[in-house]
Amino acid sequence: MAKSADAIINPELLVWARTSAGMGLEEAANALRISSEKLQSWERGQTRPTVKQLHRAAHVYRQSFAAFYLPEPPEVFRPPVKDYRRFPDDSQLEVSSKLLFDLRSAMDRRAMCLELYADRNESPRLFEARTTLRRNPENVGDEIRSLIGIHLDQQRQWRDPRLAFHAWRNGIEALGVLVFQASELDLTEMRGYSISEFPLPIIVVNRKDSPAGRTFTMFHELGHLMLRASGLCDLDALPDRPPHVQKAEVFCNHVAGAALVPKDHLLTDSIVRQHQGPTWEMNQLVSLSRTFGVSREVILRRLLLVGRTNESFYQATRNRLVKEYERRAPGKGFLTVPQKIVDGVGKPFVRLVLDAYYADRITASDVSEYLGAKLRHLDEIAGQVGSG
Repeated sequence: MAKSADAIINPELLVWARTSAGMGLEEAANALRISSEKLQSWERGQTRPTVKQLHRAAHVYRQSFAAFYLPEPPEVFRPPVKDYRRFPDDSQLEVSSKLLFDLRSAMDRRAMCLELYADRNESPRLFEARTTLRRNPENVGDEIRSLIGIHLDQQRQWRDPRLAFHAWRNGIEALGVLVFQASELDLTEMRGYSISEFPLPIIVVNRKDSPAGRTFTMFHELGHLMLRASGLCDLDALPDRPPHVQKAEVFCNHVAGAALVPKDHLLTDSIVRQHQGPTWEMNQLVSLSRTFGVSREVILRRLLLVGRTNESFYQATRNRLVKEYERRAPGKGFLTVPQKIVDGVGKPFVRLVLDAYYADRITASDVSEYLGAKLRHLDEIAGQVGSG
């Protein structure tokens, strides 16, 4: 068998690709199936990878093969988000290569959308909702519900948290927001993030979370977009974070709860209206969570904020729920390939791509690249997203 020829490239491009992937030397070498010494020799220009090895590097670093033949390295990708998971002494954004790839993919999809809109001489809807940390989160939550246009009678009919998540997602996307789902990231690293760039700001939630958890995260990140502040969040407000970080996270949590479980509707619910005392049975929390399509923890927090329970009961019950969540295996569910694609990138993105394809503005190869789909799946994907 003929030996693959050496790739005549600028070695600085290998450093750029690895750095842009957020990989250290040893991690990258393992992924490339070579020694760290060999990779270092490539990057220093002492030896060269073969063309076959360069193809693997393009796959591992998620770059095009052609990118390695640029004359000079482009700028290293820097995620345009603030890391709200960090602690006071952590000044740098440090994420895994998987999370960095997800951030890059989200930004790439946004760029694709803007290009597709421009190709048909249209502009996407501009997300104009804004707020500040000085405002009452309850009022901001009411404004969000009004913008989305979903009333409590509709919300009560969903019952299934999956239906609730998809209905709220459709409503938020209709405001001019791209909502994606990450499927390869652990919840311990990321529950959600937002990228506050306009038009078409981005919200990403973690598909490994429960549907109710994803719904809450989506609204939390919507709060960040209204503040015009990108964020990488885990939603737990820990006391040793800087005051400004604490304030933003507490505010966005409060806004999300107020939007999903409006104070007036909660207080007039028959279960709450007839209840006496600060303690609640678990079956009562379950019933309320089904009514509003949220988790029991969200109901518990709302009951605390409206004065229908106390801090000691809240903390004890929340600890119990957290332990229960930790014991529960993440629900994966089964999705077909077309369902997984639409679930991941959202109906608006898929419609834009398919419309461009059917109008002969992009090729079949473009569709495959944009959606990560084979052409045989297109009919089923089109059926998943409908016409509007």
